[in-house]
Amino acid sequence: MGTEIGVQPNGKATCAETDSQVCPHFHGAVELIGKRWTGAILYTLSGGSQRFAELKAGVPGMSDRLLSARLKELEKAGLVDRQVHSSTPVMVTYELTDKGLSLTPIMESLSDWASEWHKA
Repeated sequence: MGTEIGVQPNGKATCAETDSQVCPHFHGAVELIGKRWTGAILYTLSGGSQRFAELKAGVPGMSDRLLSARLKELEKAGLVDRQVHSSTPVMVTYELTDKGLSLTPIMESLSDWASEWHKA
């Protein structure tokens, strides 16, 4: 018993849960996007390319240090692209990659669910 991990013809990994064990792919994804502030950053970036200050304004209450750390994690995971524009002063923007954009329907569904069921 356990989780059986396989590969689809398109090369994507699959999990077949054979008991109550959670698929490691699902668990890893939830751990990544479920970190504090990460969902808010992804949601903010779903509106398009943003500068650091714009992201910080879009996610109030987050420190510069934590925003920087989360952006590095998301960049390493291939969800966010960091672009340095040669200008004076240098401008850095962040945007979702195709992989990050593929989360947009999930983020929208979660937003709809939160509007209906979660009262802050």
